[in-house]
Amino acid sequence: MQAFYSDHFVLPLPAGHRFPMAKYALLRQRLADEFPALALREAPRASDGELALAHAPSYIAALEAGTISPQAMREIGFPWSAAMVERSRRSAGATIAAARVALAEGVAANLAGGTHHAGREQGGGFCVFNDAAVAARLMQAEWSRLHRRNLRVAVIDLDVHQGNGTADIFRHDDSVFTLSLHGEKNFPFRKEASDLDVALADGCGDVAYLQALEQTLEALNHRFEPGLVIYLAGADPFEGDRLGRLKLSYDGLEARDRRVFDWCWQRRIPLALAMAGGYGVKIEETVQVQVNTYRVAIDYWRRWQTLSA
Repeated sequence: MQAFYSDHFVLPLPAGHRFPMAKYALLRQRLADEFPALALREAPRASDGELALAHAPSYIAALEAGTISPQAMREIGFPWSAAMVERSRRSAGATIAAARVALAEGVAANLAGGTHHAGREQGGGFCVFNDAAVAARLMQAEWSRLHRRNLRVAVIDLDVHQGNGTADIFRHDDSVFTLSLHGEKNFPFRKEASDLDVALADGCGDVAYLQALEQTLEALNHRFEPGLVIYLAGADPFEGDRLGRLKLSYDGLEARDRRVFDWCWQRRIPLALAMAGGYGVKIEETVQVQVNTYRVAIDYWRRWQTLSA
């Protein structure tokens, strides 16, 4: 199974910054050590033209030149640097590459990504470019050119925070279905309407969460038929997350992942995976949640390979 990384384009952050940048390299090392079936690839760099499929050219240009306003950078939560822009391009490029491979092989992944707070003209919440939105639009363009028909994409966002940026970008686009299952009282406090939003109470645990997920996937099943799913498998619903406010266990999160992968497998819908958020009190616990997600992903990738054997 192919997975794309950009963690060696490390974003320099001030001492004490709350974003856990180290989790990406830790994840890549765990995956390299434990999963020989995983082929780790360096992420390509998303071009201006690719980014402009989902973002305003003026926003892209201001970020590239460093002329973006201090207020806009405060919304993003990172200090501006050329390294920040480069890493953000690579993170979007990783989901582009994963989506392209998933359409050919069934499952592929980005070790980062899930930057769902970035809207068309602004970033926010540690999100600069919306990798899922860029990848969805580019795959649609490529698919239409190659197959002379449209590709419908579902973004299944199970990060604990609502995918407001993704909802903003696709508000008037009925070829992309945006689904967000998130904490009701968590960031962002001004939410944008997805095609399907399910808000969960603080303290929601495994049983209630999985029931809500089952109902959400059933609703998706009746409302939309995707040819590609982009899955944001946030680690932040975990009970040990310092920002999540939900109470899912390791087992609950693995069951969540397995249900999403199985929903796609039963319908033979290719799935591109992005890791989204994770802010564990212990960074090793966030990484363990993500490692468990990859174990499930590889299992379903193997099933896809039997179709072409």
